[in-house]
Amino acid sequence: MHLYSIPLSRSIKQMLLMLADSMMIVMALGFSFTLLSKDFFAQEQRFYIYLTVATILSVLYFTRIGLYRALVLYMGLQSGFVVLQGVTIATCLVTASYFFSQTAQPSDYSILPIFWMIALLLIGGSRFAAKVILQNLIQNFRPKEPVIIYGAGSSGMQLVVALQNGDQYLPVAFVDDSRRMLGSTVHGIRVYNPNSLYELIESLSVRQILLAIPSATHTERKGILNRLEHLPVHVKTVPDLFDMVSGKVGVDEVKDIDIEDLLGRDIVPPNPELLGACIKGQAVMVTGAGGSIGSELCRQILTIKPSRLILLDSFEYGLYELENELRGKFKGLERSDDIEIIALLGSVCNRIQMENVIESFAVDTVYHVAAYKQVPMVEKNIVEGAQNNIFGTLIPAQAAEKYGVKNFVLISTDKAVRPTNFMGATKRFAEQVLQALSQRNGATKFSMVRFGNVLGSSGSVVPLFRKQISMGGPVTVTHPEVTRYFMTVQEAAQLVLQAGSMATGGDVFVLDMHEPIRIVDLAKKMIHLMGYNIRDEGSYRGDVAIEYTGLRPGEKLYEELMIGEYVTGTEHPKIMRVEEETLAWDALRLLLDRLVVACEKIDLPQIREILMEAVDGFEPKEEVSDPLWRLYYAAEKNGSGSSMGGQITEEQEKKVTPLFKD
Repeated sequence: MHLYSIPLSRSIKQMLLMLADSMMIVMALGFSFTLLSKDFFAQEQRFYIYLTVATILSVLYFTRIGLYRALVLYMGLQSGFVVLQGVTIATCLVTASYFFSQTAQPSDYSILPIFWMIALLLIGGSRFAAKVILQNLIQNFRPKEPVIIYGAGSSGMQLVVALQNGDQYLPVAFVDDSRRMLGSTVHGIRVYNPNSLYELIESLSVRQILLAIPSATHTERKGILNRLEHLPVHVKTVPDLFDMVSGKVGVDEVKDIDIEDLLGRDIVPPNPELLGACIKGQAVMVTGAGGSIGSELCRQILTIKPSRLILLDSFEYGLYELENELRGKFKGLERSDDIEIIALLGSVCNRIQMENVIESFAVDTVYHVAAYKQVPMVEKNIVEGAQNNIFGTLIPAQAAEKYGVKNFVLISTDKAVRPTNFMGATKRFAEQVLQALSQRNGATKFSMVRFGNVLGSSGSVVPLFRKQISMGGPVTVTHPEVTRYFMTVQEAAQLVLQAGSMATGGDVFVLDMHEPIRIVDLAKKMIHLMGYNIRDEGSYRGDVAIEYTGLRPGEKLYEELMIGEYVTGTEHPKIMRVEEETLAWDALRLLLDRLVVACEKIDLPQIREILMEAVDGFEPKEEVSDPLWRLYYAAEKNGSGSSMGGQITEEQEKKVTPLFKD
């Protein structure tokens, strides 16, 4: 049996296996003669000639059907059928050689089934015995980690086979909620009730549970995770069954649980009419396409089959990666299924480029995602935040209005509601820009979609927590009472596409984010489900500590989604329309004129003042986050003057006003 583990070349191993099979065919025939009380060595000489020929033909047939291509260590049911087929043909050849070589007696016909069974036992049995021996040797030298599989369905069965052939995990038990499965055995592994988990974990020394329930809804998965949360194990999950079947991932590729499983949200099936109204057969542009939300919008837009998709972003690598991904889905062709994919590097603050792109490609719909979204970063870079978020919305919106774009949808944020930070204030200002433009009754329908945190987006707290936990902690939370709304990027993109189709002009759509989640509760769940205990405050018990760092500049304890109380439903159960007060275009234009000069002069106090005038409820709590504030105060203190600040001169007014000329 050591033949299977000898470090020889593949061709030499195959030759040795062919020789071994030849010997086992002869041995099987000898045993058959013995059982029939016949002397194997007293036959006529021509019998041995025929037997030699039959043996050679049998081995050649084994080669043809691929018996020697199968790796013994990974032999399964399919390989067993190949052995069965080969032995059956060999039986026919060998018994034929016997009957051709001499006159057969009636009792000799029983040699056929006897030889078939013995040959199958020797040729097939030796291989499966070798597989068991090799697996035991590997287990002794490279011990596998015992795991429990939650779910004894088709995915669980596939997972067991993959893990048994792998070298990392050893499945020792199944647990399943189905009563009809309890007590049964699947691939040699017994199925237990989930109530027995604690005893199984202790008796089998298990430290990991693998979820093999890809067909379960998020609500069902959340219920299961709630039961597993306080067990001393690391909970992981296997890929979706479709991904396994399509070959995107291997069945044995396990990963940490998805955060949406903890939230328990089930996506409402989309309305096909709403999805396609602004996209199907039309030219669509996505700004900020290389980001997490923008790229997901592009993926979903492609499935609806627009005539043209324009990807715009200033982040070169993100744009490059997205273009390659999208073209890969369409077989790498420049045009496929009449969809043209155009990737453009550029800034939404470049008026000439925005007008040129929209006019040249006859854009019908714009999804405006490009913005600076990180609160602490914008607090430290107020000028850039104002220019990118406000003027970066105004410029493409005016270009869309000028060249007759049908729909312009702004992706906004819950931080725009009564903001305490500059990022939220600039996003609320951008919302008001679109609301003011819509009052001019142009051909373009402007709307905005407001929602909370998107899971998996850049800067999401989830990957940060996961990294901190894997490094032993501490897990950093800003405040024990801080709460946030959460939604998956897939669901958010789907709802954005549907909301944009319902716009009538100046609409503010708010997505149903369900109940807000306490961040510290999320951290605790992740610590438990990754197999660790929370370290108690002031003691050394537990594995991972939670550390409170204090609210960051401009950060709020609670986020809101609506400014006013006038809320109405829409055609979609998870999309609401909100009526809010806004500024008229003439009033907003004066603020924009002042803001552009303040940005050019890097006049931070003036920028703050303008935002406070424009955005109802904006109360900045910090003044020193932006490093430029320190320069401003230093200049004021020294009385040396500063390049920052000052009144807008008539010359500067003339210079900037044409930017907003109707």
